Amino acid sequence: MNRFASPITTRNFRMKNWTILSTLLLLFVSTVALGQEDEHGHAEEEEIGAVELGPKERSAAGISTAPVGFRGLSEQVTMPAEVVVNAYESASVTTRITAQVLERFVKLGDEITTDQPLVRLSSVEMADAQGTLIIADQEWQRVRDLGKAAVSGRRYVEAEIARSQALAKVLAYGMTAAQADDLLRRGAAALATGEFVLMAPQQGTVLSDAFIAGELIEPGRVLFNISDESTLWVEASTVPSDLTHFEVGAPARVAHGDGHWINGRVIQLHHQLDETTRRQGLRIEVDNADDHLHPGQFVEAEISTGEGPSVLAVPSEAITLIEGTPTVFLLEDNRELHPRPVETGIAAGGWTEIVGGLSDGDEIAVSGVFHIKSLLLKSSLGEGHAH
Repeated sequence: MNRFASPITTRNFRMKNWTILSTLLLLFVSTVALGQEDEHGHAEEEEIGAVELGPKERSAAGISTAPVGFRGLSEQVTMPAEVVVNAYESASVTTRITAQVLERFVKLGDEITTDQPLVRLSSVEMADAQGTLIIADQEWQRVRDLGKAAVSGRRYVEAEIARSQALAKVLAYGMTAAQADDLLRRGAAALATGEFVLMAPQQGTVLSDAFIAGELIEPGRVLFNISDESTLWVEASTVPSDLTHFEVGAPARVAHGDGHWINGRVIQLHHQLDETTRRQGLRIEVDNADDHLHPGQFVEAEISTGEGPSVLAVPSEAITLIEGTPTVFLLEDNRELHPRPVETGIAAGGWTEIVGGLSDGDEIAVSGVFHIKSLLLKSSLGEGHAH
């Protein structure tokens, strides 16, 4: 400081420095206080954040809840697999004689019922068989009307056998009993044209129909493959040592999409190993009433090898990630769904072990979790509790 400065100037300088220092101190204290207030407010908001939905609202939104409990988690073996038709619920439609396609009544992908007309055919062999049946039936009618007293026993038996054999022949060629009865009821020789209609032997879906109208079909040629896809088979294979843990009837499930599973059961264990891979096959039957699976589709099969120790577990779909943390939604007061961070353990068979964060009997959301999460995120943007 200049030693020639006046006392007034020195005093003014000191006052100015004190004012600046006081202002800075005040700003620091205010900043700390605001930070603490924001921190407390944010923490409180996270603590009380919840989605409010009454029972009717939850039901309308597809949200269901269930109590947490203990269950034995099964050990699982996962393996690649392929969906195939249920051969016990399938049929191939063929003809035993050479015939020409006149008209088709169904096409690929159609859902059909038992005894539904499939295709009209025409055959020279069928025409001969139909004519023979009409003649044999008329002869049998005459002999039967005369009676055994008027004709020899030999003639009576021969007429009856000839009629039965002629009927069996047209049935073997592809006519139905109803079609043959109609032919005989009308009884005119002009009706022996060789035309006949193949009928569906069972209900199901038309999986193949590789022919065209006018085509000449040779005996044994498959015209239609029909299968009831309400139940399907899933063919899987693994090393033989794994199959020692499996039993027929063991629970299984098949993945048909991202996180979507269809439950089934093991129905057969193959006794012969694949010559190339040396793996042993097994067959799983699944309910496909919802038409999620289709023959030829590659899937992942998961089979239970036995039940492990009892642990506190929740359905895996009840767990979601919030800020990277596994979280469930805990139901309180029958209308508030609170996010509850949890610590998870092993996962098997669609269930996940809960190591921490929940207690036995706690009620949590087990479906509609994504919807709850979206409502919670909406609430966190500043709209308060979601409704």
